[in-house]
Amino acid sequence: MYRTLDSGVILPASRAERPVVIAIDGPAASGKSSTSKWVAERLGVHHADSGALYRAATASRLRAPGALGTSESWTEQSVLEAARAVSFVPGKTSFEVRINDAPADEELRGAGVTANVSLVARMPGVRAWVNERIRECARGSSIVVDGRDMGTAVFPDAALKIFLIADPWERARRRLVQRLERSPSEDEIAVETDDIVKRDAKDATQTQQASDAILIDTTYLTQAEQVDRIVALARAVGG
Repeated sequence: MYRTLDSGVILPASRAERPVVIAIDGPAASGKSSTSKWVAERLGVHHADSGALYRAATASRLRAPGALGTSESWTEQSVLEAARAVSFVPGKTSFEVRINDAPADEELRGAGVTANVSLVARMPGVRAWVNERIRECARGSSIVVDGRDMGTAVFPDAALKIFLIADPWERARRRLVQRLERSPSEDEIAVETDDIVKRDAKDATQTQQASDAILIDTTYLTQAEQVDRIVALARAVGG
């Protein structure tokens, strides 16, 4: 059984008595989402990906009239109006994005969304909308949440805060392996690294490490090692 809030977030009807929030932040391609989802599965709680909401708002705006015009046509108001079609639904282990009540996973990773999501994420009103949706997911339920400022702006009192980093070259290599499903060439990695460095510069003001966050450099760690480390830390704080 689930209950739906006016905002479009759908919550499980059963609620935990003492919810725990685990906030995992970091720059683009640092492995936040995949690691967070795995951690949530290991802990038996839901995972909420704030980045998916920014991408959903962007994807919904791309469907609207004027979306293919200049960036000036992408006003905060136009994005917030488009975001009304977005809902966040709990799946087996993660909250999943829907647009007009339909799954939109493939659309969220499209080139148009990737090209515009940084612009959308810098809009204060959109950030407030995303942050409130994420807070609603955590009301009464333990969750693992990932983003750029979850441990600072959204959950300053989170039981556990993690900040993931990795060398840009390694982040580029991992992203290409995932995208291409093969080992990329050095030239391909170099191009992707340049894109990631530019993305980091665009997102610098939104990517914040909490003063009490535990920094984990994953450059030389496997994802399983990352997950094991975070799960151990979570269990130590009662997750």
